[in-house]
Amino acid sequence: MNIKHIYKCQVIMGLAGVVLGLASCNIEPDDSDLYTATGQTITAFVQSDSTLSSFNKMLVRTRMDKRMSTYGEYTCFVPTNKAVAAYIDSLYNDVEAAEHGNPHNGLAANSLDALLDSTNAKADSLCNEIVKYHLVDGEKTVISMGGGSTITTMLGRTISTRTNAAGKTVLNDVAVITSADNIVTNGVVQVIDAVIPRSTRDMGETLKLTDGFSIFSQALELTGLGDSLTASKKNKTYTITDHSDTNGSELYYPTECKLGFTIFAESDEVLAAKGIHNIDELIGYANEQYKNAADWYDFLRETGQKVSTGDDYTNRFNALNMFVAYHILNVSMAQDQLVFENKTGVSPADSKWNYVNGGEPYDYYATMLPNTILKIWQPNTATKTLYINRYETFNTLTDEVGTMGSDAMHRRTGWFQGVEVERRDIMAYNGYIHPIKDILVYNSRVPKGVLNERLRFDVTTFVPEFINNGFRYMSVSEVSNLNGGGSGQRIAFPLDYFDNVKCYTSQTTMRFVVKSAYSLYQADSFQGWGSYDLAVKMPHVPSGTYELRLFYGVADHLGMMQFYIGNNTNVQEMSALNIPLDMRISSDDPRIGWTPFYNEDDKGIATDEAMRNRGYMRAPCSFRGHPDGTGDMNGNNCRGEANVLRRILGRVDIQQSKDYWLRIKNVIADETQNKWQIDFIELVPINVLNNDQYMEDWY
Repeated sequence: MNIKHIYKCQVIMGLAGVVLGLASCNIEPDDSDLYTATGQTITAFVQSDSTLSSFNKMLVRTRMDKRMSTYGEYTCFVPTNKAVAAYIDSLYNDVEAAEHGNPHNGLAANSLDALLDSTNAKADSLCNEIVKYHLVDGEKTVISMGGGSTITTMLGRTISTRTNAAGKTVLNDVAVITSADNIVTNGVVQVIDAVIPRSTRDMGETLKLTDGFSIFSQALELTGLGDSLTASKKNKTYTITDHSDTNGSELYYPTECKLGFTIFAESDEVLAAKGIHNIDELIGYANEQYKNAADWYDFLRETGQKVSTGDDYTNRFNALNMFVAYHILNVSMAQDQLVFENKTGVSPADSKWNYVNGGEPYDYYATMLPNTILKIWQPNTATKTLYINRYETFNTLTDEVGTMGSDAMHRRTGWFQGVEVERRDIMAYNGYIHPIKDILVYNSRVPKGVLNERLRFDVTTFVPEFINNGFRYMSVSEVSNLNGGGSGQRIAFPLDYFDNVKCYTSQTTMRFVVKSAYSLYQADSFQGWGSYDLAVKMPHVPSGTYELRLFYGVADHLGMMQFYIGNNTNVQEMSALNIPLDMRISSDDPRIGWTPFYNEDDKGIATDEAMRNRGYMRAPCSFRGHPDGTGDMNGNNCRGEANVLRRILGRVDIQQSKDYWLRIKNVIADETQNKWQIDFIELVPINVLNNDQYMEDWY
């Protein structure tokens, strides 16, 4: 296999080859050191190069040389002998390790032999950790890593990549790929000039030792919230009896469950620009911002909690504690994982697979401030800048048929850019810290503005194990490698794997369809089959009345299910939602009434109304449908697809202080192979739904 890497500007072509515009321009990767190696495995390639002998010895010591010589698709980032020697020297002379009771990081001498010493448990485990951090399931070429990406290694921890000014790919801001894209029979070898650095510190320690964050670090310590950010996995080993696919093939399933966190942190410089120069001034700022929070934070009013401005900062409703808690997520995400874009693995050209017709990547995540969420939004700009709690008036409404609406409409009475996230990954061993360029607060603008819109939640965002274990981002080839070269289409899960999922019968089957070219919102889906009966905990939202919707696929092999909702997992206290949903009914059946809207003079407005009266809606037009579609308004998006719909489950009165569980139960007693599925749910405030000026919901 030979790869030629010429990748400057992507050009969008119209009919007859007319150039419509430039989609993107990036630094051209340096291809001076690219070459192809054929007929060798990764192990053979490394063994044949004397400048890589140190890493080869590490492969042999950990027995990973055997795996790297077998069938599959892998990437091996190989440091040179000089790089390994420099890294061992840094380990041996690590002053901080000695101060923490681990002199020389467990090495008996400053040598490779000491690292390979199997009689020294510390050195042995260190060698294993280093090797697995340099091995990846799946082929990662310079082009696929692009100008910036996140890669999950065999250690289960991630590597961040970027392109430097010289066009070279840099890993974790230190290791530069010096000989790129050496293609071998079972993957690709990337030669690097340094051992890839990885953090051994938790979130609090990492923040404390990072220059420029002394005030926020003190706040994290004072509140005790840093103590909640030390775990890296659940203390449990998982097993599963049935992990077969629908065709009988065996699926990969996880035996451990990782935990992770994300902190958005203001630097001392950002705080100083707001007149905050020390921890006392930050405490004063937090007191001022949160003292009247009960006016907009429904949780406080409903539970009778009072905001404290005293000096017990560990009180969860102390103003400083509330301030810090809203900066922390219970999911570990690098910069390019905060929104789900260009994650289908179809090809580099499909960088907007999930977002067309002006649709922009965004997601909502739960914070550690009780029962609150924040929004992360990436506008369609060349810089791909991320914003927290960006706000536009009437954001999910439109004044134009077939568009997202005019700028004048969205910015007529309100506009807030949001808090910009700095393009920087600060890595801890169990998560990421992202600097932000303004102060982040849960103020009245959030529930009354940012979240007063149609809220579309992909299931992976409110079942956090998908993110923390990397499943949300995995490709089919990566899962296949985990499965020993077997099926990579789905992942099987033990019934007790997810904290936010309750299974009522052992016959429930839980599977995750890995990202691919599907007519799905983020190219993946949570599903199962059999005599299923389970409940999923929904995300918390501000108090109010909402319309609850479910996105689903239409197919003969899908199932019929009844939905219920309740404040806990006790089925006796749940109420039924609507009549059972039969996903086998064709969308053009009179009971649904779908039509190809792009052939209608009014673009389907009348049909939309008729479908709503029957409890159904078309899919949105903001993400693509079938793989060969162009995403235009001629039907090649999910609004124009007959096999995907939204079902209106009903209106629900929600209180922010309460939990809400959505139960899904099979109602076909004699058919055990029909499936259930959750791709995304929508919660739409009634004032948004019933707006008398603008329409909802095209996109």
